Amino acid sequence: MKKLIKVGLVLVLMLSFVLSGCASGQDKQDNEAQKKDETITFGVTPWSSTVPPTQVARLVLEDMGYEVELQEADVGVVYTGLASKDIDVFMDAWLPVIHRNYMNKHGEVIDDVSVSYPNGDTGWVVPKYMEDINSVEDLKGKEDLFNNEVIGIDEGAGMTKKSRKMIEAYDLDLKYVPSSETGMLAEAKRRIDKKKPIIFLGWRPHTMFVKFDVKLLDDPKGYLKASEVHVLTRKGLKEDAPEAYEFLSNWSMPVEDVENMLVEMDDKDRVEAAQEWIENNQDKVNEMLNK
Repeated sequence: MKKLIKVGLVLVLMLSFVLSGCASGQDKQDNEAQKKDETITFGVTPWSSTVPPTQVARLVLEDMGYEVELQEADVGVVYTGLASKDIDVFMDAWLPVIHRNYMNKHGEVIDDVSVSYPNGDTGWVVPKYMEDINSVEDLKGKEDLFNNEVIGIDEGAGMTKKSRKMIEAYDLDLKYVPSSETGMLAEAKRRIDKKKPIIFLGWRPHTMFVKFDVKLLDDPKGYLKASEVHVLTRKGLKEDAPEAYEFLSNWSMPVEDVENMLVEMDDKDRVEAAQEWIENNQDKVNEMLNK
């Protein structure tokens, strides 16, 4: 009887090992089946605004089974890469104005698949405690409150050139004071901390709208226009990676979320910040995945 019990135990153990091996083999097959043949390459510009949406989309696509690569490049190179199919996705296209030249050149071989957020605003910024100043036109006759200055960024920036034209067009007694972005923000913080008036340049998404209580002034003459930020893909991605294309076609991320993630990335790893956004916005991610 004891021998029979031992034999039975041995058979049970052998059967359990076999079943376990089959299960692990099935798991391995399932994982391999989940992997996609297509590698998705993102174009990543040096702009901070490109980082949050790219990192979130990257993590979602990797979870879908795609291998993802990030290729850092200037914006012109990114558009050329989309046209030549060396780059598959760009998450930070500013349309219709800012990137008009690139789309005029390459638009026929690029798919414009979704709007990430509609309010890529640029303009002159003042603190919200300047309650009576809500438009560039409101500055007329009040220029001395601001030391007759608009604090700006570098001389070569498009916003610098437009700001000088605005001063003339609105007939304002203001002088444009060029600086670096860091210098401009340091001066803004200094004056805002003391509740003093200041005019400086702003654009969204940017951490200034999280760190400072500020507002963009209306620009009735339309010198600094708002842009929509679009997601672009190369032609053919829809056929080569249909699930990825569908996800990107449903993509959206509020500009406020981009700004909050930029602030978080000052203190934590960008991938960690992106993973937290996914966890906190799982319903939205499921919508983009059509789940």
